[in-house]
Amino acid sequence: MEILKSYCPYDCPSTCGLLLEVEDGRVVKVRNDPEHPVSHSGICRKMQRYQDDLNSEDRIMTPMRRTGEKGSGCFERITWDEAISEIADRFRAIIRDHGSEAIAYWSNSGVMSDIQKGCGEAFFNRLGVPKLLKRLCTPAMNAGYQSVAGSTGCLDPRELKDSDYYLIWGCNMAATRHQALIDLITGENKSKRKVLIDVYANPTARHCDQVVRIKAGTDGALALAMMHVLEEEDLADRAFLQEWTEGYEVWRQTLGPYTPEWAEQETGVPAEVVRQLAREYAAAKAPAIILGGGLSRRENGGMTARLITILSLYTGAWGKPGGGFVGCSPIDTAYLDTDRITRPDFRKGAHRELNGWQLAPAITAGGDAAIRALYVFGGNPANTTADQEQVIRGLEREDLFTVVHERFMTGTARYADILLPATFSAEQTDIYRCYGYCVLNAARRAVQPPGECKSNWETFRLLAEAMGFEEDYFRQSEDELFDDLMDHPTPAVAALTEEERSVLRAGGSVSMPFSDHLKVKTLTGKFRIVNEELEEPIPRYRAPAGGGPLRLVASPSLWTLNAGFQNRQALVDARGPQTLLLHPNDAAEREISDGDLVAAFNEQSEVLFYVRVTEEVAQGNAVSEGVYRRDLSPGGRSFNALTSAALSDLGGGTTLNGRRVEVRLAERM
Repeated sequence: MEILKSYCPYDCPSTCGLLLEVEDGRVVKVRNDPEHPVSHSGICRKMQRYQDDLNSEDRIMTPMRRTGEKGSGCFERITWDEAISEIADRFRAIIRDHGSEAIAYWSNSGVMSDIQKGCGEAFFNRLGVPKLLKRLCTPAMNAGYQSVAGSTGCLDPRELKDSDYYLIWGCNMAATRHQALIDLITGENKSKRKVLIDVYANPTARHCDQVVRIKAGTDGALALAMMHVLEEEDLADRAFLQEWTEGYEVWRQTLGPYTPEWAEQETGVPAEVVRQLAREYAAAKAPAIILGGGLSRRENGGMTARLITILSLYTGAWGKPGGGFVGCSPIDTAYLDTDRITRPDFRKGAHRELNGWQLAPAITAGGDAAIRALYVFGGNPANTTADQEQVIRGLEREDLFTVVHERFMTGTARYADILLPATFSAEQTDIYRCYGYCVLNAARRAVQPPGECKSNWETFRLLAEAMGFEEDYFRQSEDELFDDLMDHPTPAVAALTEEERSVLRAGGSVSMPFSDHLKVKTLTGKFRIVNEELEEPIPRYRAPAGGGPLRLVASPSLWTLNAGFQNRQALVDARGPQTLLLHPNDAAEREISDGDLVAAFNEQSEVLFYVRVTEEVAQGNAVSEGVYRRDLSPGGRSFNALTSAALSDLGGGTTLNGRRVEVRLAERM
């Protein structure tokens, strides 16, 4: 028995440390690493049987070529040489006839490690295809935060031990911040007051002292009304605001109309609850706002995040240990020189851009803008991008040559012309930055890949050779690139001790210093309440867009992650069928009962759900937990059939939670 270190490669702020028990070259058990800075207390249920994924009989083990209609899932086995040769020949022909911009690639956060996630950028930069903007997560929230704080690091969740009041805002910590939640409900933190603000009482609610249910998309109104109360009742830390912010005096004059009574009409939160929240927040010595990303996935998401960031400044909390804001990056310096992986210098000249959320219009466009080849890795856009039906229509095109590098037969993989077998994190060498903690992790390959599975790095090396690329970069192994990154450290890594750098080289974790939250990284060294660089320098309330009576919201599931983990039947069974949560009043108005099969619809599509009627969801909201595979969705459509390719106000992010729907019994269709 060997016990080797590895890390969770999925889209989660924690990037948990894992211990792999390996027998005869096979991972037989996975558990948390008790020495890891973040996950020493445990790992989520999704990763507790990671070995079942690694050893699954359902894994794609060999390269394959499509033999049936697109989407049929019919393939024949071919060799790697045949696969690489066919891909290279098709790419060269398309470039000859239509130019390199007729080739596109799509990836997102299916692999969150740096080498395997970033190496595709280098290949496609060299190929000269449209630049992919990976905007499926929280770009609007980040842009809203940065408009106020620049690149200032917010709180590392480990600093929450010093907080004395927690405002958990739009965050299902039980699903997305497992380790931070454990810290909040144990030890001295257990008795500290916790308030959840969300569209429904998500699974974190049972750990909170109060739940405030809010109409989706109106969080900015609540933040404004709380600031109105803080000003009206002389509870704001004006000395801090005058010293550390720009535009405060101008800003405070705009708060008059944003009364609690006004907010009640917008948000559904009673005016007295608004006042109570503001007073509690002001009374705390070191309050912390823990912000989730879902509320920013809307057409007003950037402004909403901007307003909540300003609220976090209002009591001077940023100047106190544990006070301030959690949700964006706590890292204010580079841990890696990622340009050595992504190689932006390989890209010559200007190229058009493709926003990953807008894949549907990109692959259904005709004429000179037509995409004629699509390479997918580290993602499943048939389930996770906007306007699912249009995405499928694009993937069905016989003249769209599609390559998918995957581990299982996903909804996207079924439409591949060439399907390539991919590796898991334990089967490759890489570096992992926690995006939610000040931690740097590294891991060498623990076990050899099964069958003919290859990593992203190995695959792009083969493609680069077949395309005739002569750069030395493409001749390295992933271990050599790993060593190159260690040999060219950023100042943050160079400042580590020799022992800490040795830990990284061997494969281990290092806790990096927390940010100085009052080392404000903006042009003026102050937080920008008023930001003259923006189209709207002075923040304001932006109401959510209209279009339907119910506001559709996707919430993370405890059992799956985006479209991932749905190959494991135990997790699928525990999650249950595709379900829509409705308030009793909304259900009664439509003559809908608990357990009914209903159609949620808008001008774009309709999707079938089973209904759960509950007072835990705010009236006017329709909430669905998790992204479902199309074959696990009644009617063959899932949540993203109802979403559009529209982008958020800041950051070019998704509007996943920005749609409205009506709901009716399925029998009335």
